[in-house]
Amino acid sequence: MIVPLLLFAASLIGLYATLVVPALIDYAFLAGLIVLASLYLVLRAWSGRGRALRKTPRRKFKKTLRKTPRDVAKKWIVIDGSNVMHWKDNKPQIETVREVVERLTSLGYTPGVVFDANAGYLVAGKYQHHGSFGRLLGLPEDRVMVVNKGMPADPTVLLAARDLGARVVSNDRFRDWAEAHPEVYEPSHFIRGEYRSGKLWLDLGRADTQQDRKAKPAA
Repeated sequence: MIVPLLLFAASLIGLYATLVVPALIDYAFLAGLIVLASLYLVLRAWSGRGRALRKTPRRKFKKTLRKTPRDVAKKWIVIDGSNVMHWKDNKPQIETVREVVERLTSLGYTPGVVFDANAGYLVAGKYQHHGSFGRLLGLPEDRVMVVNKGMPADPTVLLAARDLGARVVSNDRFRDWAEAHPEVYEPSHFIRGEYRSGKLWLDLGRADTQQDRKAKPAA
């Protein structure tokens, strides 16, 4: 998106120069065409960005939804993987995300995980795609999404949760996205978590907390 904008700005400057400098007036028509072409690139890039933002994990998760029993499918939950990976010792660890996935699965949730594009570099030193993270988390690929490079994961997390009628597992406040997602002001929309004395703690609410006490520890 940045490159088309820079081209558009440069073309406007060029057009302005042809209009104010008499010696360049013969190039005004060509400069105008360049402005239109660069504007087209800007609009195309913006349209593509919009489509990417609207492409939530639901499209990927729907395959799993069709294979999942109805009572379990109603308990979709979206994990903000790039936030959760820092919960333990404030250090990015894929094991932390996996432990959260296993805990929620043991409680009957169907988790889907969304990562920033740079998440792989933080936990493995190289880019990791959906399938790679799926294998690391013990999840099918269609329940993991790595957003495109240069795009924040936050709006995808929120759109997925809205689309699936799910809660979000994250300590992020998502304030930058509150205008489009006023649900970020609802505490019940989120499940917060941390490690207390080395053990995972999730703010699940009364019903799920009682289940959590009965659940066997994840292997």
